[in-house]
Amino acid sequence: MGLFDDLSQFLENRLEEFLRNNPHLELEALLEQLRKQEEDTLKLIADLQLQEKRSQDDILATAQEIQKWHTRIAKAKAAGRVDLLGAAQQREAALLRQGNQLWGHMQGIKERITQAKDLLRKVQQRRQEVQTKASQAQAQRSATQSQQRFETTGWWNSSNNNFSGYDELEDKFRNWEIEDELEQMKRKKGK
Repeated sequence: MGLFDDLSQFLENRLEEFLRNNPHLELEALLEQLRKQEEDTLKLIADLQLQEKRSQDDILATAQEIQKWHTRIAKAKAAGRVDLLGAAQQREAALLRQGNQLWGHMQGIKERITQAKDLLRKVQQRRQEVQTKASQAQAQRSATQSQQRFETTGWWNSSNNNFSGYDELEDKFRNWEIEDELEQMKRKKGK
């Protein structure tokens, strides 16, 4: 296991070094991570909203059951059916407890939805900040590359101009050298 741990640590260190040397890639990785977190949060919100809808349906069904048993209790009282009255009251009480539990569960779901929406806003805000930084880094990297290309191209062009284009100094030296040679030829002939 030591070899794999060492290799894993080495690769992790190299990755960290690479990301430090290439901050734009680190920003891209962070952006991807934030996109994934945003996607997961949206899925969580959708799931929680579905749970909330089911919970509301359960509460509504329980409320209808409570209403049905409340009506039965009233009928049993009116008819003097004591044997049914006690059992109906117990059923209604059990349904009320169940309704309270369902209500508490739904409130918990609503709280989780609120928290998830807050998280989503924070993730989206963070993603926007990182996107802005990534855009700025890209613009700066492009400007730096353009400047380097310009400097390299400028050096190459200026050095090429000295060698291949019109060079006034070169022209003056040639003229002077030609005139000097002519003078030397004249002196030789005159001797």
